[in-house]
Amino acid sequence: MRSKTGPHDLVTVVDEAVERAVGSSLARLFPGIPVVGEEAASAHPGLLAGIGSAEFVFVCDPLDGTANFAAGLPLFGTMLALIRRGEPVAAWIHDPIRGDTAIALRGEGAWVEDEEGNRRDLRVAPAVPLGRMAAVISHRMLPAERAALVRPRLGLFGAGWELRCAAQEWRLGASGRVHALFYWRLLPWDHAPGSLIFAEAGGFVRRLDGAPYHAGVHAGGLLAAPDQESWEAVRSALFER
Repeated sequence: MRSKTGPHDLVTVVDEAVERAVGSSLARLFPGIPVVGEEAASAHPGLLAGIGSAEFVFVCDPLDGTANFAAGLPLFGTMLALIRRGEPVAAWIHDPIRGDTAIALRGEGAWVEDEEGNRRDLRVAPAVPLGRMAAVISHRMLPAERAALVRPRLGLFGAGWELRCAAQEWRLGASGRVHALFYWRLLPWDHAPGSLIFAEAGGFVRRLDGAPYHAGVHAGGLLAAPDQESWEAVRSALFER
């Protein structure tokens, strides 16, 4: 195990082995479509720049929640998305502990499928007032000025979650257990899969400026909520001065 950008940004032999296995399988199944994994992009930063403009590209986070995995916490997962010109068109978030996978196809809905092929549809939570919302507000990567604005407002929500694992957080949102999610840093392997699954489960996902998610934009905030009215209420509560 070693660190990348800091002591809490870890990579293990499992991260690297899963990325190799996923890349090898995808190359065999979909020859000609490039695969960009988080660890490959960490070693070769130029790979990130081409994701948003590629005709088709797979992005993969082989072990999202590595710090949890290394600490023995069962809160991690494998994330994969197929992106076309910056737009996610298919997504998978696999939970190796539960042995099931959240799946979405653009325009065809979202569901969870287990190893026996049993499926159940995913649906975001119904809209509720802000004070009753459960929310994942990932504020650790915010610029200092925005962090100072947001952190005192976290108590406006009914409950707060931060699992340090986008894979599990997006699954919570798409299954209706969390109403709202916010992230500042938008690396595509972290949020292309979850944003599509949440949207196909009936939710409303936009960048803070109101634009749709795009895999070529890597900062500036992404907010998800049950519907547009809820999305606007959360954005206002967190960021209006």
